[in-house]
Amino acid sequence: MPRLCLSFALILAAGSGLCGPVHAQQAPTREHLAPSGWEDSYHDIHYSPVVRIGDRVIISGIPAAVGETDEAKIRWAFQQMQAHLATVGATMADVIELQSFHVARDHEEFRRVVEPVLKVHREFFKDHYPAWTAVGTTALFSKGAPMEIRAEAIIGSGARPKADIAKPKKQ
Repeated sequence: MPRLCLSFALILAAGSGLCGPVHAQQAPTREHLAPSGWEDSYHDIHYSPVVRIGDRVIISGIPAAVGETDEAKIRWAFQQMQAHLATVGATMADVIELQSFHVARDHEEFRRVVEPVLKVHREFFKDHYPAWTAVGTTALFSKGAPMEIRAEAIIGSGARPKADIAKPKKQ
C-alpha cells in the first residue's frame, strides 16, 4: 500500500507541474516585418528591417539618408525608427537600447558630427533614456548618410518606466 500511495502522489505531482514540465515550452515566434517603403530591404538586400521575437523587437540600422542637412537627415532616421516600431505596436518609449554609427575620420570630427544627433535624440527621448553606444566609422552602406542608427525595444516596457538616478551636484 505505501508504494501505491507514493506512485499515485508522483503521478499527481507530475501532472500538476510540481516535478517539472509535462510539455516542452515552445520557443517564441519570430516575425520579419518592414514598414511601407522598406520592403526592398527584405527582398532585394536580404535583411529584415524589423524582427520581433515575443515582445523583443530588433530594428536594423536605419541610415540618415533623407533631408537637406545632416540634422534633417538624422531627424528623418529617428522618424523612420518610429515607423519601424509601429509595425509591431511599439513606441519610442519602449526602446531599451540604441547603437549609432557616425562617419568621422578622428575623435574631433566624431564629437562634431554627434552634436546634431544629440539634439535630435533629445526631441525623441525626453526622459527614461535607452542605453546607447555611439561608434565612429569611416563609411556606411548608404552613401551620403552621416550616421546610421539601430535599436532594440521591448513592447510595453515604456508604459511604467522607473529611474532612480540622482542628479549630479553642480560645482
